[in-house]
Amino acid sequence: MEKTFAVIPVSKFTDAKTRLSPKLTPLERENLLKSMLKDVIGVLSGLVDNIIVISSDDDVLNFVKKLGVETFKEKGVTDLNGALTQAIQHYSNFCCNVFIVPSDVPLIKKDHVKEILNRSQEFDVVIAPSKGGGTNALLCPTSFCVKFGDYSFFEHIDEAKLRGLSHSIYDSFYLSLDVNTAEDLGEIMLHGKGTEARDYLKKVQLKVKSNHGSERLDVSREATI
Repeated sequence: MEKTFAVIPVSKFTDAKTRLSPKLTPLERENLLKSMLKDVIGVLSGLVDNIIVISSDDDVLNFVKKLGVETFKEKGVTDLNGALTQAIQHYSNFCCNVFIVPSDVPLIKKDHVKEILNRSQEFDVVIAPSKGGGTNALLCPTSFCVKFGDYSFFEHIDEAKLRGLSHSIYDSFYLSLDVNTAEDLGEIMLHGKGTEARDYLKKVQLKVKSNHGSERLDVSREATI
């Protein structure tokens, strides 16, 4: 039976989500990333043959060891695709496919993972796009060349075509959300019931309301007495 390993790349905790700095302190951003990471790992658990977190940050690797997943430390100075390639090559002797999921997709659900894995019975590559044209989940053979970055959704489609691999697009509102802006925090508040991420945002007293301006959602801190 072909094995599928999930791979989750994670940046340094100290660099976590700087674009959220108008709404969250550095410690809050770090804790949010930890919460989202726990959400992603929790959803993947039991559905794939192994879960590996890759990072250059010892704090990240020590944190996830407590969550019962395998860790892989990046070697040397590299970018996201270089780090992913290191991990994929390392584990290629143990699995046939990798399921790459970012750490900041807290609305991912077990049904999403099951449906993507089911599609792999018919297609060589399954790609879930992000709202901005990136890739929020990629199921592919270990021989596939990953191309994460701006507009990587289209890059991955082109790569599949170039290699003569069949591909399927898995389009999901929930899975398309990766957290970068204050409005994304609002989406977690609205749609993330039962997630660690939403629980944490409520803990730090964020609130969301509909907005008719340039952004659909207004996220603010609840007033304290």
